[in-house]
Amino acid sequence: MEKIKEKEGKPLDFIRQIIAEDLANGKHQKIITRFPPEPNGFLHIGHAKSICLNFGIKEENSGICNLRFDDTNPSKEEAIYVESIKKDVAWLGFDWGDRPFFASDYFSQLYGFAIDLIKKEKAYVCQLSPEQIREYRGTLTEPGRESPYRNRPVAENLELFEGMKNGAFPEGTHVLRAKIDMSSPNLNMRDPVIYRILKTSHHRTGDTWQIYPMYDYTHCLSDMLENITHSLCTLEFEDHRPLYDWILDTLETPCHPRQIEFARLNLTYTVMSKRKIMQLVEGNHVDGWNDPRMVTLSGLRRRGYTAASIQNFIDTIGVGKRDSWIDMTVLENSIRDDLNSSAERRMCVLDPVKVVLDNYPKGQIEELEAKNHPQKPDMGNRLIPFGRELYIERSDFMENPPRKFHRLGPGREVRLRYGYLVQYVSHITDKDTGEIVEIHCTYDPDTRGGSAPDGRKVKGTIHWVSAEKAVPVTVRLYDRLFIVENPEADKSVHFTDQLNSESRITLDGAMAEPCLADLQPGNSVQFERQGYFCADSNDWQDDAPVFNRTVTLRDSWAKRK
Repeated sequence: MEKIKEKEGKPLDFIRQIIAEDLANGKHQKIITRFPPEPNGFLHIGHAKSICLNFGIKEENSGICNLRFDDTNPSKEEAIYVESIKKDVAWLGFDWGDRPFFASDYFSQLYGFAIDLIKKEKAYVCQLSPEQIREYRGTLTEPGRESPYRNRPVAENLELFEGMKNGAFPEGTHVLRAKIDMSSPNLNMRDPVIYRILKTSHHRTGDTWQIYPMYDYTHCLSDMLENITHSLCTLEFEDHRPLYDWILDTLETPCHPRQIEFARLNLTYTVMSKRKIMQLVEGNHVDGWNDPRMVTLSGLRRRGYTAASIQNFIDTIGVGKRDSWIDMTVLENSIRDDLNSSAERRMCVLDPVKVVLDNYPKGQIEELEAKNHPQKPDMGNRLIPFGRELYIERSDFMENPPRKFHRLGPGREVRLRYGYLVQYVSHITDKDTGEIVEIHCTYDPDTRGGSAPDGRKVKGTIHWVSAEKAVPVTVRLYDRLFIVENPEADKSVHFTDQLNSESRITLDGAMAEPCLADLQPGNSVQFERQGYFCADSNDWQDDAPVFNRTVTLRDSWAKRK
């Protein structure tokens, strides 16, 4: 056997090792994988792991990866979810070829396979109620009991199953069950339901079908029909693998894909259950599936995460066999690394207070040259308007600054980024609120660019914008959605009671460089000293720009632990 190759200098994960061995020994000539989402919600960062794994293996081996929608539960599925999933997969940079696949494409074939199981006396129509089926199923320590309908004659099963298909019975009265082993230690093998009656219109097939196949039954047969070689699932499907194999073996199918399980992604400070994400949306705890606080791919995209940062994150955490928790910092660092390299720099004052340069000529506006990226000259420069009146951050001034405060205050001189050195003179305080409303300074006209000809040293450098030319913007400071690492750990507390009340802070009075008004929705910049921000793709208007904070410049949560 040839030596297993490494991926970009790193050892292959266990799944890629299996695939490399299968290719080396001639078991498969072409690798075919699939990403099989259920169209009952939007994709999240956990799905990205499966997307990158399945499509990544395809690309690494010149293989095929099918995008297949396992749409077997019409009561929860909608076309809008299908389109959102397509958009997310394409955004991550992957191509599923000529068309997507749907389990509903195979409904007729799946029905035919069920007929074959009945004829083989490996399936039967059961009239126990759902509650009775659960009761008869037994427990982990006690075997189940056989249904009284388990040994119906084949002809009767075929007649009843056709009646189910034709809508002759109400929902919940009849199901088709596989006949396997009611004493099996694996509960999934205790005569699982493989078809149920659902008189619900399907988003693709309409009212054609009155019965719908169950996921476990559908999944393995869809894999088989598509000639999948490796069916990659998360660890919760490990106990379902015997059923996957039993169905294919019993039907003696010409193709038998190999199911391999890997650890799902568990990320701190969030929830990954689609059901709980749905609760957040439907309970109005967030503003929809693409709320930038969510770890849905649409939410991350709106917040300013890039496809490259998601792929790098998935590559960093790797593929393992044991469930583990990934700290949110790893995801945040992935976008910091990406934007630190790619995002142009701009200045925006989030909490402005006015500064008046008493000795600067009234009515004069000059333009100062600033670098778009300090480490990348090829990104060019821009011109920033400068005048007598400016805005600086309120936190950059203190009336009684401590010794280590290197910003503006009585007796202090600071450097204005790309501008001049300015010296404090006085300030004005609102008599009613006690708030500082205006700071007066003088500037040194010989220090343009921030250097003093006499060589004097100034420790503090602050950002600013021209009061006359700045544009007002709305800035949303997004943070982690939950205040605890695992919102589901304490079962005595509902997970929504641990939401972070400061996960979104909206600042309506921020002032920005004029060029920020020309940014296109979805584009990202670094607000110097503040963090990385993205022009909001939902609410952006040319006359009312909105910016979402993607991530701070440094991890601010490390101090809280």
